[in-house]
Amino acid sequence: MILCVRFRLEPAGEALLPRLVELLGEFTPTVETAPPSEALADVRGALRYFAWSPTELASVIRVRALALYGVDCVIGAGPNPMLARMAAREARPGVTLVVEDPAAFLRDRPVVALDGVGRATARTLCGYGLDSVGRVADAPLAVLQRLVGARTGRELWERARGVDRTPVVPNAASRSAAAERSFPHDEIDRTEHRKALLALAGELGARLRTEGQVCRSLALTVRYADRSTTTRSRTLSEATAHSAALGSLAYALHDSLGLQRARVRGITLRAEGLTGAEGAAYQLSLDPADEKARRIEAVADRARAKFGPRAVLPGSLAA
Repeated sequence: MILCVRFRLEPAGEALLPRLVELLGEFTPTVETAPPSEALADVRGALRYFAWSPTELASVIRVRALALYGVDCVIGAGPNPMLARMAAREARPGVTLVVEDPAAFLRDRPVVALDGVGRATARTLCGYGLDSVGRVADAPLAVLQRLVGARTGRELWERARGVDRTPVVPNAASRSAAAERSFPHDEIDRTEHRKALLALAGELGARLRTEGQVCRSLALTVRYADRSTTTRSRTLSEATAHSAALGSLAYALHDSLGLQRARVRGITLRAEGLTGAEGAAYQLSLDPADEKARRIEAVADRARAKFGPRAVLPGSLAA
């Protein structure tokens, strides 16, 4: 049995996630983190050891998270990660949704509810009348493979029947990284917002380069004085860890919000779709300024590693 635990964290509360994952680790060593607020736990051994039902174990986890960290959560349980995640998306706070009959749980749901089915695939399937998971499950495998391809068709056919072969991988590499800035007071100055974005982009870029990773997209979350938030995301033209590219996209995301003297309490910038830098393609440029910027960035990284993170800063941040 797999539990999908979705912690209800504040936008700036991702720092608590490692502690919450350690809480899950008290019951099972097989815990996979999915930032910013989700974790998968294979609890089959824990259920046998404690002689608890999934609902009872989930209740203990929920109470401990509230008592120790003041964090509520929603929990879904199922025989595999896909069903556990789907259950967690529908579960209400304080109630654990357990999938005991995968066929009945899936049958009447729209096909887009399945993992791996995006809008394009859903349009293709709906065009042939395969608009529900049950109809996809009833379709011949060969038909699905002709519509969406051999590999995708088989995966879709299996998932529509409640089969997900994805394992829960403990200590898996994070697929996202975030940096956050909170202002000492409600900030309405656009210049201060952009200075925060520049610092966040530099922080994320340095972290990714140190870890040998690149990101495919950025997500910007702005938190206001009334605690409401707005989030925008956009894909980069190429996967990168170059701080200048991250900063440019962060500025574009901020501009797209069209803020007019908004009282901003904090800004979070998230790098998503992380992959290893060794496998990323890099478009060569004939612009000497770009190559010079990358060489300067490499030198600055070495200086920060030796003398501290504030050894080299952009001029607007050093002022």
